[in-house]
Amino acid sequence: MSTAAPYGADLRREGEALSGALPPLLVAAEHLAQSVLPGAHGRRRAGPGAEFWQFRPLGPGEGVARIDWRRSGRGDELYLRETEWQAARAVTLWVDGGAAMSFTSTRERETKVARARLLAMALALVLLRGGERVGLAEASLAPRAGRAQAGLLAAALAEEAEQGAEHGAIDLHASPSGGHVVIFSDFLGDLSQIEGALALAAARSMRGILVQILDPAEEAFPYDGRTRFESMSGHLSYETLRAGDLRTAYLARLAARKDHVQAMARQSGWHTTTLHTDRPAAEGLLWLYQALGEARRR
Repeated sequence: MSTAAPYGADLRREGEALSGALPPLLVAAEHLAQSVLPGAHGRRRAGPGAEFWQFRPLGPGEGVARIDWRRSGRGDELYLRETEWQAARAVTLWVDGGAAMSFTSTRERETKVARARLLAMALALVLLRGGERVGLAEASLAPRAGRAQAGLLAAALAEEAEQGAEHGAIDLHASPSGGHVVIFSDFLGDLSQIEGALALAAARSMRGILVQILDPAEEAFPYDGRTRFESMSGHLSYETLRAGDLRTAYLARLAARKDHVQAMARQSGWHTTTLHTDRPAAEGLLWLYQALGEARRR
């Protein structure tokens, strides 16, 4: 079996990262990550790891193997050398690249997929700086640590996905068991794929976050009078002379959809949130970082 094609794709990605020919996404994500969490680091918690955390006095019943004799020699008390806890769990990101995610109600506002990619990349940068392993839900970009991984993630996220389908197909089979997953989508399509992904995650002890990205027009339904509605893929269309009459039914269905997503997350022990493209991306990043920290402590 020939391996030329996969090897060539990997080589191209590595070459782009090393040459610095990275997409503007990385620049924007760097700025966002620095502005929100400039001092982000690993979780300051004792445990197995390589990074020094603190010295503390030897407690009753504790062994002498971890005594730092150099520090203890400065006085009359014995001190232990503690290293910072480093989680072995990996973080997998998935951004829905379907046509529906390309929607924006105004040209001045970024699309849902652009916001999702920005948040995913900024979150990845913060986690990588803390010594975490981050990757995408695909075998070719498994979770890894290190600065080089940031470039590979940026290049992969910036690639334009084929938009024949309204929503992308998520597959977590390549994601590490016991890790964490962050899923970005509008969750307005068939939810059976998401339900399947959550079932697989539960079977493999994975937890995470469902991040719903919506345009404000999708929440408010500001349409009235004669309006033609068309799916982003162009496969569906509907025209009405009284769009305002649809508002109540639409908002009820949207509320039911959001309740369904929240119920799925709750039953799986996951977090969930809805973020809007007219709000500062910094708000979403901070929430994601904190929620992921809570998920890890469960």
